Amino acid sequence: MRAIDTNIVVRYLTGDHPEQSALAKTIIEAGDIFVATSVMLEADWVLRSVYRFSRNDTVLALRAFAGLPGVRVGDPALLAQALDLAEAGMDFADALHVGAALGCDDFLTFDQKFIHAAQGQTQVRVVAPDRSAIR
Repeated sequence: MRAIDTNIVVRYLTGDHPEQSALAKTIIEAGDIFVATSVMLEADWVLRSVYRFSRNDTVLALRAFAGLPGVRVGDPALLAQALDLAEAGMDFADALHVGAALGCDDFLTFDQKFIHAAQGQTQVRVVAPDRSAIR
């Protein structure tokens, strides 16, 4: 099994560099590929910020990529949950963070947009910290 970096994923998904994209396609289609959750997170960021993919297009691309034969992702359940939450409007990084916090009492953040997006969507309560959060 070979692990791949974000740039391989991005070249495969965008086809923006003829030589590197062709090589990425060959590598991925050969199978036996591992993709870390952190690589998927970075791929989301690159696709949205550099390539201007919409949130929905990014979710569709990453979901399709993770489902390719011969591709294994680091935490399939976490990734699937995060992609579902992102599809519903949550930031993908936030969705990964809160998904990884499963089993915790709360997920503390100052990000009001994250708190709002998580309401009723996550198993971990996402809240703003206050003095009661200090134990």
